Amino acid sequence: MQEENLVESLDKLLLSALDKRASDIHFEPYQNHYRIRMRIDGVLQNMLTPPLMLAKQIAARLKIMANLNIAQQRLPQDGQLVINNYAMRIATLPVINGEKIVLRVMDNHDSELSIDDLGLTGEDLLTFKQILDYPQGLILVTGPTGSGKTMTLYSALKRLNKPKCNICSVEDPIEIPLDGINQTAVNLKAGLSFSVILRAFLRQDPDVMMIGEIRDPETAEIAIQAAQTGHLVLSTLHTNSSIEAIIRLNQMGIKNYLLSSSLKLVIAQRLVRKLCQHCKMVASELTLINNEPSPHFIAMGCEKCVGGYLGRIGLYELLIITPQVQQQILTNQPIVSQNMVSLRQVGNKLVQQGITTLAELNRVLGNN
Repeated sequence: MQEENLVESLDKLLLSALDKRASDIHFEPYQNHYRIRMRIDGVLQNMLTPPLMLAKQIAARLKIMANLNIAQQRLPQDGQLVINNYAMRIATLPVINGEKIVLRVMDNHDSELSIDDLGLTGEDLLTFKQILDYPQGLILVTGPTGSGKTMTLYSALKRLNKPKCNICSVEDPIEIPLDGINQTAVNLKAGLSFSVILRAFLRQDPDVMMIGEIRDPETAEIAIQAAQTGHLVLSTLHTNSSIEAIIRLNQMGIKNYLLSSSLKLVIAQRLVRKLCQHCKMVASELTLINNEPSPHFIAMGCEKCVGGYLGRIGLYELLIITPQVQQQILTNQPIVSQNMVSLRQVGNKLVQQGITTLAELNRVLGNN
């Protein structure tokens, strides 16, 4: 990357990020060097180390592309730029050696994803579709940031998006514009919070409501109220497992009798990297999976992949609120679901099938 062709080099870099399916691009100035990294399949990878003297020019060029104030270097700025029909969110941050910039790729082309492409097993997919056909109730998708929750919700909304159905969604921000769905973005500066928008939704004759995230007791209360008064409500929570979602709602002040009657399904999910089919190798030693010795594969790396992995696949844990689970919630008992398959069990199957590695599963789920 040289000063004389900086504009062209940055355009090439952003296009190469799209080719590599990167979700984020980091531009980072340090005392003695400059670093550009990309998050590919959920893991940051070093990409380029341009000369440190280009730091200010790189920051200025990215700001110009996003119509930001190039003179403002002491406060964070947010904006959006478009390259090759892909929108990228830009966020600048003053750091000790200049300005760090992160671009988030808003992958509008992923909106083609349908509910059948999520990677749910046949039985889980059928359950999800059946519960989406309910006239009312609350469906929650849980998991950490970057686990694919938004895409699961969008694919569900696409299935529900029919002329007879009025769908309203509140998001922060709107990740993918969907035709036929009334999407509203949170704007705290203007006083548009999740709870304010949700109260307005209830006067918009909705059939289905999508809430980007339940963050506070007020939002949780309105979501439960809507789910009990003839609306299907879809939302997300940041919890590690499906059972923890019930505990989190309790902590937000939602009473058990309201939870047991309105909650219909909780899906906990993660994304794990898939092994590259061109270079994966069988490990020389067996490993213990479900207390039994089992063959498994390891990642090697070739020119067709990144570190032995290519693409990602979803792990899903479905907690269906059956009459038995309803009773457990009502009487404050530990939640035990007969047919629930945990994220670890689903992941172990993928390891045995040679789709991912034990190391990748432990990276995503921890070693517990």
